Amino acid sequence: MVHMFFAAEEAGGSPLAALGVNSKSLIFQLITFLLVFLVLKKFAFKPITKMLIERRKVIEDGVKMGQRMEKERAKLDSEVVKVMREARTEADKIIGNAQKEAREIIREAEKVGQRKVDTMMADAEGRIDEEAEQAKRRLEKEIVGMVSEATEAIVEEKVDAVKDAKLIDKALKGRK
Repeated sequence: MVHMFFAAEEAGGSPLAALGVNSKSLIFQLITFLLVFLVLKKFAFKPITKMLIERRKVIEDGVKMGQRMEKERAKLDSEVVKVMREARTEADKIIGNAQKEAREIIREAEKVGQRKVDTMMADAEGRIDEEAEQAKRRLEKEIVGMVSEATEAIVEEKVDAVKDAKLIDKALKGRK
């Protein structure tokens, strides 16, 4: 093979001609390749590169926003937990106060009820005492009437009211 190279050189041809490559067509293909490369570079590579850079920026912005959102969500979650804890504490205080107020209302109602019962008992006792006194007076009148009748029957004379009252008082004092 090396021998062919030198043989082609001696024959006045180029070493590429020995390989079967035409130098004119190689130059023409090289110029075509450069032109296609420059056209692609100007019209395709720059817009594609620009689009890829923009896409990368959008993706990076999305990732950053996702990270920010995650941090915000974590912060919000912690705030929600804090607010829930505070609300629970406040609710417990309200319930405790309501229970305390309910106990106080019950105690006050019991006191009012007891006062009413005491008042009713005192009224009842007063009425009982009054009725007992009235019954006692009626009984005394009946006894006086009976004593008066018994005295009339024994003495066999009508006793006037003054004399009758003195006899009744004497009889009652002797009884007491």
